[in-house]
This record gives sequence, structure tokens and C-alpha cells, in this order.
Amino acid sequence: MKIKAKTAISPTRTEDYSEWYQQVVNASDLAERSPVRGCMVIKPWGYALWENIVRELDDMFKETGVKNAYFPLFIPLSFFEKEAEHVEGFAKECAVVTHHRLEKMPGKGLVPAGPLQEPLVVRPTSETIIGDSFSKWIDSYRDLPLLINQWGNVVRWEMRTRIFLRTSEFLWQEGHTAHATADEAIERTRLMLDVYAGLVEKSLAIPVIRGSKTASERFPGAVDTLCIEAMMQDKRALQAGTSHFLGQNFSKASNIVFQAADEKEEYAWTTSWGTSTRLIGALIMTHGDDDGIIIPPKVAPSQVVLLPIFRKPKDRAKVMEFTEGLSRELKSLRYGSGKLKVEIDDRDTGGARGWDWVKKGIPLRVEIGPRDIADNAVYVGRRDRGHKERESIKRDRFVREITRMLDEIQKTLFERAASFKNNNTVAIDDRNAFYQFFTPNNQEKPEIHGGFVLSQWCGSAACELKTKNDLGVTIRCVPFDKKTERGKCVCCGETGNGRVVFAKAY
Repeated sequence: MKIKAKTAISPTRTEDYSEWYQQVVNASDLAERSPVRGCMVIKPWGYALWENIVRELDDMFKETGVKNAYFPLFIPLSFFEKEAEHVEGFAKECAVVTHHRLEKMPGKGLVPAGPLQEPLVVRPTSETIIGDSFSKWIDSYRDLPLLINQWGNVVRWEMRTRIFLRTSEFLWQEGHTAHATADEAIERTRLMLDVYAGLVEKSLAIPVIRGSKTASERFPGAVDTLCIEAMMQDKRALQAGTSHFLGQNFSKASNIVFQAADEKEEYAWTTSWGTSTRLIGALIMTHGDDDGIIIPPKVAPSQVVLLPIFRKPKDRAKVMEFTEGLSRELKSLRYGSGKLKVEIDDRDTGGARGWDWVKKGIPLRVEIGPRDIADNAVYVGRRDRGHKERESIKRDRFVREITRMLDEIQKTLFERAASFKNNNTVAIDDRNAFYQFFTPNNQEKPEIHGGFVLSQWCGSAACELKTKNDLGVTIRCVPFDKKTERGKCVCCGETGNGRVVFAKAY
């Protein structure tokens, strides 16, 4: 009888991927469910991770000339009605405020009172209200380009929620820009997508495919939507960031007009772009294992935890002196854009303490006991190598090599994820083979079947809808590096326009 290996998370990924994800979120102390339906409480470890993502992304935005601002959470309903396609796209997800106070009624408790003259939508996105400000801020071509970003929260009243991936309220950023020409706006749309791809690949160690959305998958009201798509370990796609070329649609709705150099009035060309705390979900599902999350060092809340070990009271002072001295030395080192971040955990919890940090995904765990001190060494475990593999390293060597070790972990995580994506991306030309690929072999675990399929598509919305209805598969993007080879549409057999990425998605 084969003994099952001990893991921190139960069930494992192969046993129940969806439940595994929920258990990882709980065990890693990232977040928990809120009393409000579909919302989450982000705990300190999870929020520190988000802060690191925000810090890196914000710096990248500012390098391109973007400035931060803030706009109201509440948007008058009439603002949405100005852009028909936009309001239709978000109508089912909107939370609406209709009253401005509560009153206590006999036998009924607190009830809404004081109806508003106009209902207010809790922002699902801010194109309309930011457009109103842009219309006041822009008079001349000299005011352009206007490059604004907002960090905040939005509400989209989701029916089915999952922490970080899809919640009724989530944290995000939304960038909005206005330009004098279409070419400038299109260039900005692509630039911001490249910023997202750079963050996700270099800092989160998640490989992505860059491409354009089909007409049916575009942001409501956009002329074109660009996206980055990543593959999770259950082989589903996750959209990790989007950038939209809005043309003049929102400018016309919000009257964003400027006087051009020839003194003629023109509508501005606008863009919007955003990403969110969904990136944390992507990180979990890309790098996590059956012991918990694995956090890439570049965005980890802390890169290393020191675990002093003293089984006898007399050893405590000596071990803590060594540990605190090592901590000070490590904190003086630079890593990434700042100083190396170090935790000391001296709780008396036995083996549970080490498991806590494995589940939280910290890149390096360092045990320090009397024997290690006698040998002027530390006992190091790398999170990317599981919980079992550890080695004794001389203290001075560890200090010299720690940043290299962290870089190795970052590289290993990206290469591992890239290999997984490549190994589960296939080209299929035959319709029967396409349907077979996306038809689950095991009806109880449909999520374990699939991957990315590169197939020809004729460009027909009917074919796109048929694959979605038949298989739950969507065209994730038309990749920028789409091959122009001739072929037949995998759905209808008519002439294809090149290969696109089909997948099941979150």
C-alpha cells in the first residue's frame, strides 16, 4: 500500500482544484470572506502583497508620464445613459443607491428614507464620470495628452464569486487618457498593455500572451480591447490585464472637445486600462502547490523568515542574539527596488511554525539553532523546492548569496510556468479533434482537461458563439504574433484569418 505524501493543503490540486484554491487562500492568511455577500477581507499578508504590486505598477505608470488622481465612488445614473453600449454592458452588475438616510420605524426597525432625486451607481468603472471631468479640463490641443490614473475600489454585483478572482467589490487601478489623434491613443493603448505584461512576467513570474479581444469580448463601448492572457495550473485562461482604445465614443458622450492647432473643434481620442487584485488569484493558481502559495521574491511581503530554535531555556539568549544580528545584516542589503525584507518568528509552536511559513509562500525559510550557531551556519529551505529540501549554509556565504538565491527562485518560477503553458498549448485544425480536446474525460473533474488551442477562425461571430455554447470555450485573444498561414476555420470549415487562442477561462 502506497502511503500518501503529507501536504499542508487538502484536497490537493488533482483531487479538487477549485476547493484547493479556496483552502490555499485560507491557509496562506491572505484573505477571508466578508459578512457582505461576495466581498472579501484582505488580511495583512495579502494586503502587503497587493501593496508591492501597486508600488511597482505605480512607478511604471509614472515613468510613462501618468499622474494619479481620484474621482467619486458614486456616479449619477444619467452619466451611464449617455453611452448606450457601455451601460448595457454593465447594467446587470451595477449596485444602485436610491436613498440617503435610514429611519427607525415601529415594528420594522431601520428602513431606507429620503429618496434621492437621481439614483447613484456605485462605480463598476469610471469612464463616464472621469469623462465629465476631462470635458472641463480640456480646452485646447495644448492640454493634451491628458494622462490620469486612479487607484481605488469598484463594485460589480457578481452572481458567482471567488476570493481575488471575482468578487462583488475589489481593488484596482483604472487609467484614463485623452489624445489629439487616433494614432497617439492607439500607441498609448499598446504601451499600457506592455506595462502590464512587463509587471506580470518580470515581477509576478507569470508568462502571458498579448493580443486583441474579438468584437464580442471587447470592453463595452470600446473600439478595440487589448489583453494579456495567462494559463493557470488547471489549464484555464485568466485575463490578467486589459487596455482599451475607446476611439471618440466616450468623448462624444461626455463632450470632451478641444480646439485643434487649425482652430477647429474636435473630439478627443481616449483610452482606458486596468488591472486588479485578480493578479493575486493569478499568482496563487500559477505558482501554488499542495503546500500552499509560492510568492515570487520580487513581490513577496517579505523575502526571508528567520526561525530561531531553542529547545532549552538557556539557549534562547544566544540564539536570539545570532538571529537578530543576522536580521540586521540582511535588512541592510538591497533587493529589487528597496531593502531586503526580513521576518523573525520566535513563537513557541513547534513544527507548526515552519508549516505556517510554507503555506504563506515566503521565498526563504532559515532555521537557526545552537548547532547551527556552533558551526556559524544556517539551515535554509527554498519555497520553490518544496518543504522537504533544505541545506546547511555558512552564515557569511548565505549573506553573500541571498540575493542571487532570490533571483534564482524568481527565474525558476517563471520558467516552470512558461514550460507548463507551452506544454499545454497545441495547434488543432480538425473540428472533431477540437471538440474532443475540450470535452472532459471525467465529468466529475472537467477542469483538469484542456489548455490553450491555436486554431483557425473565420472571423464569424456565429462560429465564436457556437464554440462557446457547445463547449464553454471562448476566443481569449487574437495574438499579436498571429501566424498568417492559410487554413480552414475549426468551426465551419470556411477560410480562416489565422490562428487565435481558444480556451476555457475564469
